[in-house]
Amino acid sequence: MDRIAEVVLGSPRGFCAGVVRAIDIVNLCLDKFGPPVYVKHQIVHNPYVVEELEKKGAITVESVNDIPAGSVVVFSAHGSPPEDFESAKERGLKIIDAVCPLVTRVHNEAKKYHNEGKRVLLVGHEGHQEVKGTMGQAPMTLISDSKDRLIPQWDSSTDVAIITQTTLSVQDTSEAIAEIQNTFSNATVRNDICYATTNRQDAVLTMSGKVDMVLVIGAENSSNCNRLREVAESLGVPAYLINDPLEIDAKWIKTSYRIGITSGASTPEILVDEVIKSLDPLKITVIPGIEENISFRLPEELR
Repeated sequence: MDRIAEVVLGSPRGFCAGVVRAIDIVNLCLDKFGPPVYVKHQIVHNPYVVEELEKKGAITVESVNDIPAGSVVVFSAHGSPPEDFESAKERGLKIIDAVCPLVTRVHNEAKKYHNEGKRVLLVGHEGHQEVKGTMGQAPMTLISDSKDRLIPQWDSSTDVAIITQTTLSVQDTSEAIAEIQNTFSNATVRNDICYATTNRQDAVLTMSGKVDMVLVIGAENSSNCNRLREVAESLGVPAYLINDPLEIDAKWIKTSYRIGITSGASTPEILVDEVIKSLDPLKITVIPGIEENISFRLPEELR
């Protein structure tokens, strides 16, 4: 590939505090308890991160029942439904919970609103691990953040509480909440999109007016990575989600291009570096953004 004119780097990008904490937890468990350490669901949605941990002795499983009795299990950053924890206890597993504290907050909201007698509506993506975990906390109804969402036809005076997945499009979620409020005017609203998702989408909004195309570095199953691509596309900028340099199609790029680069909250910076190296730009510009200095405490067992 010929050298391109310029790479424009978005900021902030890459790991958020919840992802750093989750990866640290698996590494600390490997150090403290020795391999193998079992991880329920991918610890974060990035194959590079998962593979690096598996090289050290982590084993990723989708069912607690696949874990040998008495083993150590780490529950992923996305959260899991209570029945997974019950199954783990029944199998005598040592449980370490790596769920992001901001996801735990959504779980607590769901239980609180349900206990107050409200009907809980969760705006999110059906089938996503975070949604599975949240929907297990209390009875609730899932509302898609897409354009074809269906709002329940309950009485307009129904006492409703709205909570959200943490990794959604800020714009789409705002539209979904507004539509729900049009039906249930007294709805209690908790927009739970996390700081990292919001900051990275804002960075793409800033970047998109300065570039010819955007590359989002991250995994296909990462919700927040897909939302970053959609934000750029919504502004008319061609955008592609890639895992690494091998997924770049030369037909996307002209040498005169200014290419915006960002990455999702579960993408390690080494993958961003590899993409920049493969593009070999004549110039690199970093767009300043919000500085993130958030960190979360480790579980008590690992402090």
